[in-house]
Amino acid sequence: MIVTLISIWFSLAMSILILTGATHFWLKNSRTKTVIKKLSRYPKVTIVVPAHNEEVVIAQTVTAILNMNYPQSKIELLLFADNCDDNTYGVMQTIRQFTQYQERNIKVIRRKGSGGKAGVLNDALAMAQGEYIAVYDADAMPEKNALYFLIAKTLKDPEHYVAAFGRNKTRNATQNFLTRCINQEIVVTQRIQHIGLWHLFKIGRIPGTNFIIKTDFVKKIGGWRNGALTEDTDISFKIMQSGKLIALAYNSEAFQQEPESLKTYYMQRKRWAKGNYEVVIANFKHLFDRSNWRVKFETFYYVATFLWFNCAIILSDIIFSANLGTLLLGIFIPKLTLPFMFSASNIYITQLLFFNWSLMILLYLLQISMALVTQFGQATSGQIWLGLASYFSYSQLFIIVSISAVYSVIIDKFLRRDGNVWVKTKRFND
Repeated sequence: MIVTLISIWFSLAMSILILTGATHFWLKNSRTKTVIKKLSRYPKVTIVVPAHNEEVVIAQTVTAILNMNYPQSKIELLLFADNCDDNTYGVMQTIRQFTQYQERNIKVIRRKGSGGKAGVLNDALAMAQGEYIAVYDADAMPEKNALYFLIAKTLKDPEHYVAAFGRNKTRNATQNFLTRCINQEIVVTQRIQHIGLWHLFKIGRIPGTNFIIKTDFVKKIGGWRNGALTEDTDISFKIMQSGKLIALAYNSEAFQQEPESLKTYYMQRKRWAKGNYEVVIANFKHLFDRSNWRVKFETFYYVATFLWFNCAIILSDIIFSANLGTLLLGIFIPKLTLPFMFSASNIYITQLLFFNWSLMILLYLLQISMALVTQFGQATSGQIWLGLASYFSYSQLFIIVSISAVYSVIIDKFLRRDGNVWVKTKRFND
């Protein structure tokens, strides 16, 4: 019980540290005016769009990419219809034949290979002619200056910044309660966690979309790991291990769809959780060797988040439930003794659990509030009430997803089966 409480307090302390870093960043940059000025040079960029049965959204994404504010002669666009059994390839071909895009460097590839998204990226790596590779998922519509900001960031320190990533915003944030909660989660993750980690430690993380990476560097580290469920996390660790940096271009934005049903959400997040567990297991040894300190920090951060903190929360729930159940049974069986307490009276454990619970809620709401005030139009009283409601509902789904993912990883290892099965996230018309 004591270890559980201390573990949760340690997690809260880490969250406060990162929140402090993010707050300092936004106070420092809140009055900075964004100016689109001519870059010292415009490197050629190969933009890759992996698409598996994406006929519903691919046209909007490709159009947004082709209309970005970047010299047309410096863009090579590779559109992959990956093992599709719908009309994704046909839609891509139609857009390619539009009059305004006839002179553009666009290649449409019908792919039948394996390896999932990582396999597509490796195929693109073999074809790419650009100095940088940019990746956009089929549902991620980049803002007009998204690529400009990514390139501008890497050019500030091209020796160390071998990659740069932006942020992703929810296109369907107001669709239902689930999408509203997901939107809050994304805003907090990207406006607090990503900002705080970069500002304090210069630690960045390759996301699944809206990022660039040097082509030669990817080839040097052996490309993406085929079949990886979270190829983005996997390659992030490779970059950090090399001593290079993944720079944050916080002004670069893309708009993506999020799951609108619990089933779709569960399958997507379970895949992410399994992929992250696999990366943690693969990199756990770096906690004890002479690896780059950022690799050690990230490994510890992932272990603390997905394993240690999760276990502490589950044990805390067990303690709370056991004591509550005993109290209720005590109405009918007076001689029952609480299973978890510090003395003959339960007043101390009650006070500690209440204090612990209050701290978690307050920090949760504080993170949401700080994140929302950094994004125009998000800071409303309704968002605070939504945050409070999501704490007791949406946030608890993370525990269920994590337990399921851990179980699935263990069974995959025990049965020696291939658990890297990618489940399609359902798309819809905007």
